[in-house]
Amino acid sequence: MTLTKKMIAEAFGTFWLVFGGCGSAVLAAGVPNIGIGLMGVSLAFGLTVLTMAYAIGHVSGCHLNPAVSIGLAVGKRFPARELPAYIGGQLVGAIAASAVLYVIASGTQGFELAGGFAANGYAEHSPGGYSLAAAFTAELVLTFFFLFVILGSTDSRAPAGFAPIPIGLALCLIHLIAIPVTNVSVNPARSTGPALFVGDWALAQLWLFWVAPILGAALGGLAYPLLFGSVTPPVVAGVEKREIGTVAPGA
Repeated sequence: MTLTKKMIAEAFGTFWLVFGGCGSAVLAAGVPNIGIGLMGVSLAFGLTVLTMAYAIGHVSGCHLNPAVSIGLAVGKRFPARELPAYIGGQLVGAIAASAVLYVIASGTQGFELAGGFAANGYAEHSPGGYSLAAAFTAELVLTFFFLFVILGSTDSRAPAGFAPIPIGLALCLIHLIAIPVTNVSVNPARSTGPALFVGDWALAQLWLFWVAPILGAALGGLAYPLLFGSVTPPVVAGVEKREIGTVAPGA
């Protein structure tokens, strides 16, 4: 599979993640009487990864997340030379999804970007008013464990073909835990798309949602093989032939 095709797959996959996850928050979470709420948004994010992992896992590994790609490179599961193409594709997909979501969301009276547009934030822009330190800690720890689940479920010693299921459920759990803290990022591309449209405070706080997830993912990429070893050889784009879906999806 060419690098161009992998990059295109990552763009489509990240579009689905941002449109599905952030779209559920912007369009469906607060609908009177039938809104899906925190649980629904959490499930939506998990389902985007689960469905896209089976759709494009065999093409690109379905990372959908710059932090995941970097963590996999640190863990020797992904060639670092492909990081620029992957991260570029992920950002394009996230921004395109945010643009489409904006067109749809702005089609109703009362819509205002000031409402947040599912952007991530801390302090006065945290849903629960959580501090910068709390937000940084949450994003770092949750991304660390997300990488830990990814590396463990895609290890060649794990049951083959089931990796997308625990990874999708892990992302769902992460949102159940921390939507009140930061709206949950664990994914710099997911944070960048909405922030570009909200501007102002969202762009000013965007740094945290790059630094903390990348640091957490890198630590996860170091910790798993150090603690448990790995008999999985380095693989191109995170995909191992024995997997039905993907060995390295992320969000």
